[in-house]
Amino acid sequence: MAVDGRTDVRAEGGLGPLWYVSYGSNLGRERFDCYLLGGSPVGSSHTNPGCRDASPPLAVRRVEVPHDAYFHGASPTWGGGVAFLDHHRHPRAGTLGRGYLIAAGQFADVLAQEGRRPTGGPLPPALAEAIATGRPCSTGTGWYDTVVPLGLLDGHPAVTFTAAWTRADVQEAPPSAAYRSVLEAGLVEAWGLTPAEAAAYVDERLPGSAGS
Repeated sequence: MAVDGRTDVRAEGGLGPLWYVSYGSNLGRERFDCYLLGGSPVGSSHTNPGCRDASPPLAVRRVEVPHDAYFHGASPTWGGGVAFLDHHRHPRAGTLGRGYLIAAGQFADVLAQEGRRPTGGPLPPALAEAIATGRPCSTGTGWYDTVVPLGLLDGHPAVTFTAAWTRADVQEAPPSAAYRSVLEAGLVEAWGLTPAEAAAYVDERLPGSAGS
């Protein structure tokens, strides 16, 4: 289901459960659980500390993201480009995501782990600001330090994260075989695609392709 364009912040000033929407390697549940529970995902030598609250998601579902996905960078973990999301909405982008309904503190800890920062700190002001304004807001200059609001899904705010730059600012780079394998496996798991369909989805987003 696609998210709509409305936004909402809890009246009491705090944030209730929200949807963290993954469009990259966290499409796979086992990999995402390493962020919640702690541990080393397959293919990574880094050990995640886990979230302050290791409770499982309240719900998990498919989400179609109205932003274009692209590959950029030279990841020290994967050895090639990794997935990012353009800041500009594109209703026909067709980016396939997976939503995890989690506590705001859990999202803050997932965000911190992506940036290799300590977990358990206060909620980043950018999270509430992004939800309230409907605009991307940055917590820093790291690869995944910009919170992107995606509107409401089943009455809860939906958010993801990407880089502070926009797609037009950078040179795209293809993913490594290892990263591509993890991404395609996540698409098969989350969306029920066949391996061939998952491979075609990635191909359409490679630099220079007709769909990129």
